[in-house]
Amino acid sequence: MDTGSVMSQGFGPDQVRGHDVPLARTREGHFAGPGDPVQLPDGEQAFSRMLFDSLGEVSRLEQAHTDLSIQAVVNPDSVHPHDVTIAANQASLALSLTRNVIDRVIQAYREITNLR
Repeated sequence: MDTGSVMSQGFGPDQVRGHDVPLARTREGHFAGPGDPVQLPDGEQAFSRMLFDSLGEVSRLEQAHTDLSIQAVVNPDSVHPHDVTIAANQASLALSLTRNVIDRVIQAYREITNLR
């Protein structure tokens, strides 16, 4: 593509340098360029933030179960047995769901990489 054909498409001479044409973000839905901050609409959060928050919640549930179990052994009268059982089941369910999601993500990744 030569400079003449690029300029006939509406680009100015200051925008054309060799084969490089700088891309401008003209709509909010377009991806930002390198170094540009990505602005998320109100109420949305980045996937990575949501993922780390969910893993932190699983860790918190497991820690709560561990703390209650230790407290039940050290001072059995201060903890009701059903509280320990509920905490154990919450931690187990959260870990099981996390394991299933991770297994599905790995399975999807393998299927995508095997498409040739």
